[in-house]
Amino acid sequence: MSSTRNATPHVSDVTSDGAAWLASAGAYPRRTLALWEERPGEPVVLPCGSAFDVVSAPAIFGRRMLDRMWEDGPGSGPVAEFRGRMLLFAAPGTAQRLPSLLDWEEWGARGRAGGRTGAVPPLLCHGAGDTVTVPAPAGSTGAAAPAGTPPRAGSRWLVAPDTRRPWLPGPEILLWAAVRAARAAVRISIFPPADQDAKVYDVSRRR
Repeated sequence: MSSTRNATPHVSDVTSDGAAWLASAGAYPRRTLALWEERPGEPVVLPCGSAFDVVSAPAIFGRRMLDRMWEDGPGSGPVAEFRGRMLLFAAPGTAQRLPSLLDWEEWGARGRAGGRTGAVPPLLCHGAGDTVTVPAPAGSTGAAAPAGTPPRAGSRWLVAPDTRRPWLPGPEILLWAAVRAARAAVRISIFPPADQDAKVYDVSRRR
């Protein structure tokens, strides 16, 4: 069953609890929240490895992974789109484990001889010691973006954080989603659905 709804996504879908969770990734959460109060429309750099890891995929392939997770699987954690990449928030430790799982299953960039190298495009896995830039949760901390200011192109939340303890997929789930997306890619028309940019994922229907 599809767990999607057709609507235009807004960065303001991030709740105050979701913003607090994002800020908790850094050493100075209050400073991060204060920055969002002052500049609600600005992207922010967050460290990975403690509150979450992030798996970054090319936009189209990442969308296919996300579709598989919501239509055939357990749903996803928070997901953002930023500068042509899909950022899938994952459980800490995923960044270290996922590449080896992909290689073991012969889907990774270093796949075995005769394996399926290249079927899954390179995924950038950000864990301990890494940082990622994510869209700002504009409006979630009590501040509003300047009137008439549109969201930055290619910068938005598709599954916005809405709790201080969001569910996060582990490496096995993301491996499953990547393999399903790769297999589905050979069956998908080169012409994407007209409304694919309007798809938003309803977290209330997460399994």
